[in-house]
Amino acid sequence: MRGRVLIAWGIVAIAGLALWIVIEPPAAVPDRSSARVAGEEAAEASQVVRGAYLARAGNCVACHTARGGALMAGGRPIDTPFGTLVTRNLTPHPGSGIGTWSDADFRRALHEGQAPGGRALYPACPYPQLTRVRASDADAIHAWLRSLPPVDAPHPGHRLQGVYGWPVALKLWRVLWFRPEPHRDDPARSEQWNRGAYLVRGLAHCSACHAPHNRWGAIDAGREFDGAPMISARWHAPSLSDPAQAGSRGLPVADVVALLRDGVASHGSALGPMAEVVLHGTSHLSDSDLRAMVVFLSDLPSTRGGAGPPAAPARTAEPRVLERGALLYREHCQDCHGREGEGAEGWPRLAGNRALTSPVAANVVRIVLSGGFPPSTPGNPQPYGMPPFSHRMSNAEVAAVVSYVRQAWGNQASPVDSGEVARWR
Repeated sequence: MRGRVLIAWGIVAIAGLALWIVIEPPAAVPDRSSARVAGEEAAEASQVVRGAYLARAGNCVACHTARGGALMAGGRPIDTPFGTLVTRNLTPHPGSGIGTWSDADFRRALHEGQAPGGRALYPACPYPQLTRVRASDADAIHAWLRSLPPVDAPHPGHRLQGVYGWPVALKLWRVLWFRPEPHRDDPARSEQWNRGAYLVRGLAHCSACHAPHNRWGAIDAGREFDGAPMISARWHAPSLSDPAQAGSRGLPVADVVALLRDGVASHGSALGPMAEVVLHGTSHLSDSDLRAMVVFLSDLPSTRGGAGPPAAPARTAEPRVLERGALLYREHCQDCHGREGEGAEGWPRLAGNRALTSPVAANVVRIVLSGGFPPSTPGNPQPYGMPPFSHRMSNAEVAAVVSYVRQAWGNQASPVDSGEVARWR
């Protein structure tokens, strides 16, 4: 009898021990799965934030978001000398977007200009510059794109002229004009200079606009920042190496940083296509990255004349043209820009303004015709704008007032005629 009682108590003790083990697992073996998941989610969120920043540096939004359209859903037309290209949907939609693309697929698009399956991309996508984007940065941008809401926005097709729409023509172009080229730091330069070179020559793809192109649309690699006409926008991207145009050499670094960050600075304002670059791109960058870009740009070899022939000495406008221009200036411009072109708070100075006296007068004419606002940025949230005068002035009147301001108050730039205005109207 006593033995049976002992056995019964032993069974109860063992059962109790088992129950304690189930209810109170040993503290020496913690479950780390939740901590690991939290860490992975934090790393992924950080990658997305970094990708959003890099996409801003690349100004991806400006081209891949149609006016009034969904973010990065494409559909924006880009006019070229070869016809109209339409940007593609980069949201993660599995059908019309890039939802099925892997990181390797996205890298190949940037570095080699090829979509999955080997389809060649048109170089309106600036992969001749984006080929320099580091793989880690490409992966971060892809992570940001994957985080966006998927939008079903099928591509409507490009509208290219004649042979320019043939796949064989694009393949021939790539053979002749495109070579993948990874970014390589220059060991003889500072870390800041190399960062600026990476951004300017690669991710920000400045030469896509500021370099002259040959008749087939390929960039002249030896004149990467010499300035060029922007056929689609009827503006002129000024030379970034010519101090008479938009060269940074000799300007205070803080001034050029302010222009890229805020859209306005003591020496000028960002208008036209550059206003869009600031709005969607450079205004979102850190001051350290902006300073790096300016350090690189300020170190470009100084050239005179940019992409055009050597500038001829400025011609003097006919007295009757200057008289007519002065009357028009007093009537339409003086209240904002000052009697002596001295400017005022919010409106730029015209005396000594190199954007005004540039050897290429296209941008001045475009501003008078179409007006324009600097971008609204945190540093300049309510910019002062210029109204358009295309509906109020004839070509001859625009030519007269532009010629006057290019030769008043010590400015020395050649006049323009009504034929030039008609070409840029």
